[in-house]
Amino acid sequence: MKKSVSISPLVVLLVTILPLLYTASIYSSLPDTIPTHFNLSGTADRFGHKSNIWLISALMAAVSLFVYLLFSNLPKINPKRAARQSPELFRKIGLFISVFICAVSLMLLYATKTQSFHVGRFLLPLIGLLFLVMGNYMHSVKPNYFIGFRVSWTLNNEDNWRKTHQAMGKLWVAGGLAITLFTLLLPVKPGAVVFALIMSIMIIAPGIYSYNYFRNHQQRNA
Repeated sequence: MKKSVSISPLVVLLVTILPLLYTASIYSSLPDTIPTHFNLSGTADRFGHKSNIWLISALMAAVSLFVYLLFSNLPKINPKRAARQSPELFRKIGLFISVFICAVSLMLLYATKTQSFHVGRFLLPLIGLLFLVMGNYMHSVKPNYFIGFRVSWTLNNEDNWRKTHQAMGKLWVAGGLAITLFTLLLPVKPGAVVFALIMSIMIIAPGIYSYNYFRNHQQRNA
């Protein structure tokens, strides 16, 4: 445990500066006008001077660092006492999201450099992997106001929170795996449709589950 805590800031430092280092390595080879935004189909739909690439990489690096610092300090600022029981869990989640942001940043920078790399082809599978990993953490997340399915009937009932997040964790692992596989194997447009359908289930189903638990619990106590 102590070893993990000491390594995490070093990993975050690496994923924070890596996009900046990559930007420095490719900057001189870029044309004066570069793509600065890509739509979900992977097509560049906005262009600007190549100096904008520094703003993009610096912004992504700042967001990555901010996310890690925020999650590392959530147990201290979270009003829910239960959240203070798992500082290492929050730190791990923050670390993984920082790595995810770094991967997206490098992918966008590479697409800007080559102007032929299909962003949409790999962005959706990355999001699938994000949910797959987050699903593995959900069953361990204690009631808090920042992470998880945060509604009144879960925040005010620890059993509801625990059962909902156990179910949500399994759903997110399965859904994340399905998103990753389908969006890699299918053409971009059908893959985007499948992505939207699976994401809808992953978002709506935990709400239905937790509300039914809340209603059943109310009826038993009536």
